[in-house]
Amino acid sequence: MNLDWITPADRVKQLPPYVFARLDELKAHAREQGLDLIDLGMGNPDGPTPEPVVEAAIAALRNSANHGYPPFEGTASFRAAITRWYHRRYGVNLDPNSEALPLLGSKEGLTHLALAYVNPQDVVLSPDPAYPAHFRGPLISGGDVYKIRLKPENDWIIDLADIPDHIADRAKILYFNYPNNPTGATAPREFFEDLVAFAHKHQILLVHDLCYAELAFDGYQPTSLLEIPGGKEIGVEFHTMSKTYNMAGWRVGFVVGNSRVIQGLRTLKTNLDYGLFSALQSAAETALNLPDSYLEEVQNRYSTRRDFLVRELGELGWNIPKPKAAMYLWAPCPVGMNSTDFALSVLQQTGVVVTPGNAFGAGGEGYVRISLIADCDRLAEAVKRLKEANIGYQRQMVATGML
Repeated sequence: MNLDWITPADRVKQLPPYVFARLDELKAHAREQGLDLIDLGMGNPDGPTPEPVVEAAIAALRNSANHGYPPFEGTASFRAAITRWYHRRYGVNLDPNSEALPLLGSKEGLTHLALAYVNPQDVVLSPDPAYPAHFRGPLISGGDVYKIRLKPENDWIIDLADIPDHIADRAKILYFNYPNNPTGATAPREFFEDLVAFAHKHQILLVHDLCYAELAFDGYQPTSLLEIPGGKEIGVEFHTMSKTYNMAGWRVGFVVGNSRVIQGLRTLKTNLDYGLFSALQSAAETALNLPDSYLEEVQNRYSTRRDFLVRELGELGWNIPKPKAAMYLWAPCPVGMNSTDFALSVLQQTGVVVTPGNAFGAGGEGYVRISLIADCDRLAEAVKRLKEANIGYQRQMVATGML
């Protein structure tokens, strides 16, 4: 029977393959061939969820009151915990009844925000490279995505001067993300102040993805958009429990900020889902109330891995700056190789999985992202394999005749 007439909508057909789904296929094939994979591809934190969070989830599961549909706007208790966390971390006062909304993970919220606010042909500004949800959500919505090229010479920080006035005047939304995925870049407070002024001037909604809010090192404290005067009036900020609290599979996130924008997203979500399971909200509330000693353990874990891998890769010829936040190294590919070919070569020769930079947009070409999601002994094994396969920045340049 010919079923060629069953075709997906144009909005689906125009989407390029999602690189992490493709990586999963390649990893499955490699495992079938017997390779012992060291997966440093996805930003999937290793280790267990904190025990108090697990115990809170178990207790909530045993409470039959949590087994019905949750409130569309989330439980009052979790929303209050979110706003208390923001006040404790950033000194920001938020109304839990109108300025905070639980989500099924921040990726869901970032994408659905575009569905709630982007009409066909609306201009949406997105950095390049960027976390794919920042530009794929607007694409699904039919928006016209204008990509702002991030440059290493500007430390991967958006240069507002690169946005022409006629584009800025048409733009409806600007997505951004510091600490940054995939580059690990951080932006100073002055950048946030300039961006808020820029957005007010051009009447642009700011959407800040702050999912690495607590993965900061060496005394660095990330900036919240909402602590900038005028930021809450013109923006929203997304957060996730996935990274800091090892809760990636739990799918818990939230958005805070401008009440009007949050109400629009809530209205859309009431037509798409029934909200986040109340038991998970109870567990997430427990996570937000964990003592700072837990946070320090997490920060020390990732900074130790960062220091180790930067040093070891340096001996193989890579000069990688130490990121002050997030959980990634942004490593240049050897000259003469694009990011996909290099990532595939590393996988096939060593069983080490890294993410090609072009997965995050054309601006990521020439780099690979390495996730710090394995202990140092496993990272040492990855480096050992790279050495044995004669894979290194300078070595690869010699092999391709570039040196």
